[in-house]
Amino acid sequence: MKAIPLSYIARNLWVRRVTTALTAGGMALVVYVFATVLMMSEGIRATLVATGQPDNVMVLRKGAGSEINSGISRGQAAIIESLPGIATDATGLRLVSKEPVVLNNLPKRDTGKPANVTVRGTTPQGLELRPQVRIVEGRMFRPGTSEIVTGSAVAKGFRGAALGETLRFAGRDWHVVGVFDAARSAFDSEIWGDAEQMMQAYRRNSFSSVVFRLADAERLDAIKAEIENDPRLQLDAKREDKFYAEQSAALATFISILGLTLSIIFSIGAVVGATITMFAAVASRIGEIGTLRALGFRRGAVLTAFLSESLLLALVGGLVGLAAASLMTTVSLSTTNFQTFSEIAFQFRLTPKIALQTILFALAMGFVGGFIPAWRAARLKIVDCLRAA
Repeated sequence: MKAIPLSYIARNLWVRRVTTALTAGGMALVVYVFATVLMMSEGIRATLVATGQPDNVMVLRKGAGSEINSGISRGQAAIIESLPGIATDATGLRLVSKEPVVLNNLPKRDTGKPANVTVRGTTPQGLELRPQVRIVEGRMFRPGTSEIVTGSAVAKGFRGAALGETLRFAGRDWHVVGVFDAARSAFDSEIWGDAEQMMQAYRRNSFSSVVFRLADAERLDAIKAEIENDPRLQLDAKREDKFYAEQSAALATFISILGLTLSIIFSIGAVVGATITMFAAVASRIGEIGTLRALGFRRGAVLTAFLSESLLLALVGGLVGLAAASLMTTVSLSTTNFQTFSEIAFQFRLTPKIALQTILFALAMGFVGGFIPAWRAARLKIVDCLRAA
């Protein structure tokens, strides 16, 4: 079966360039929404997953979904700290950090509206357990003082959180002596201070979590079993990166479902527009169709030509929409983490997988919108076409 040249198909789109541009523009808008939603979901997921380290273990109260609603007594923390298989630093100290984590309400810098910020009490070992965290302004807080360091997102987004400023919470003033960058992880949206000072200020008798590094990552199952089988503990242990991946699941899934639902609704309009455009193309080219059939092109070739035209139209719209969505990678936003009810800053993230899904979505719209007009064009009789011409 002879195939109609692609150049002929593309030339027909160029001849109707105004209609082509309008239809492709409608598809591009739908594709933009579709791609942006996927990029937002991936950005949140990447931010939280990057927070955890594969050789760190996070210990929480059994059944606790987050650090905020977990509680570990000092006695339980001491038992965890004495477990075998925990790595040590250069001075021989065990890499264990017992940390209280609370929410604090702070006003945003631009609007003055309050939002929850995660406040973490930590230790020098806690900083060593997070190699992605580095001080970029000022210095680290001194243990035993009311000094704090703030994540870069907090320093930019909240009043009183920049270097040299003072925050008041938990009944005392806290002086910001440093700002840290956490490589776009969730720690960028936290405030860190001395663990014991935070415990005193918030009148807490228990830690929220205990984090430690394994000397041998292969011993995770053995240490996990030892913790979970000890009747004195009643605690859960899991790899830190797995814990933060689970933290991202609810929010990322919600955004994906909401965004995809909107994209599907919008795509109906884009498909209708493509269908109308292709029906108009068929109606205006009945004479051409008859000529092609008379020259020996069969029904399948005609169907393929018109369907290819619709797919090419969708591809143009898809590429334009994807290009527009890619500009969002330069934008930083914040939202509320459903697990902790605190602000989390993230960036849109475009991956090859998202780009492929976006183009396939655009082509699917083109196929659905172009198939019926293409089928009608293929079913036209040669005599009727030539008579109409």
